[in-house]
Amino acid sequence: MGNPKHTEVSVARQSPQRPDADEPELDDTTGPAEPDEADEADDTPRAAVDRSLWEELRIDPVEIALPAGTGFTLRAYRPASSLTPTDVTERDQDDPFLARRQVIEEEDDETVVILDEELAEEFADADEEEKSSRRRRDADADADATEDEDEDATDEADDEEVPVFLSHRGKLLLFKTPESLVSFVRSGAPNDLSQLDSWNELSERVEPADIVPLDEDTYELDLVVENLRGGHDTWDSTLLIEAGEVARDLSYALRLPAVLDMLSAGSSLDNLDEALRATVNGGIGAFMGRRRLKKIGAQTASLGWRTIVGKISAVVDWRD
Repeated sequence: MGNPKHTEVSVARQSPQRPDADEPELDDTTGPAEPDEADEADDTPRAAVDRSLWEELRIDPVEIALPAGTGFTLRAYRPASSLTPTDVTERDQDDPFLARRQVIEEEDDETVVILDEELAEEFADADEEEKSSRRRRDADADADATEDEDEDATDEADDEEVPVFLSHRGKLLLFKTPESLVSFVRSGAPNDLSQLDSWNELSERVEPADIVPLDEDTYELDLVVENLRGGHDTWDSTLLIEAGEVARDLSYALRLPAVLDMLSAGSSLDNLDEALRATVNGGIGAFMGRRRLKKIGAQTASLGWRTIVGKISAVVDWRD
């Protein structure tokens, strides 16, 4: 589900330092003096960030921009069998729509009261037939279960790695500064990443200067809807593909089945993703991808992504 990591690091862009307005520096040609090598080095202080900590512990800093702001968090990939999913019980109890659905389901349960003896006998006969049928089904299920166990043993051999984020009780923890993120990691507060065997070492070694996400770990979900509204000719393939990747990771790790369904294979947004990837790959595939893109409605795509961004934003716990 996750993409392989690349080795290049992001470079912070800063405005060039300007000489004081009262004391302009001019060279012999009356133009501004060319900056020396030292000045150029100062413009990119984060160009040589040490990635050894993250590569060793197999955890990465991530930056996510949402309509409410931009924040830092952490993400790792591990075999599904080695992870305990985040507990969403408390989060779902706070969801008024889910609570209302549970009440409706309880109201649908009915108690049958039988007043006629002949009807009671008919129900008894029907119940006996149902029990016999259930026993046959259980026997068939046991046979199927044996086959499933054999298949599961094979699946465990190549257990797929799945994403896990710095989250707690179904909420993604986003920090507005590297300092606040590091402070939380060192605090020992409960979170879903603490189950990793490398977590304790991270909490001892991480520094704010280490929180420098790679370009491919920086996601701008706040720009997706607006970009889609601009129409096919303005769609940013890189922006939209990366948004799909992190949305799938978040929906899996935070247990958001509605988002997973919207991005599942064969859905309209998955078709959009496939067409965008085709245009990036070049060749005849790019031509076919552009044709497929023109068949995808901009309004439908933007509405779908607005829903996804809204659902993800609803499960974010912002930390200062």
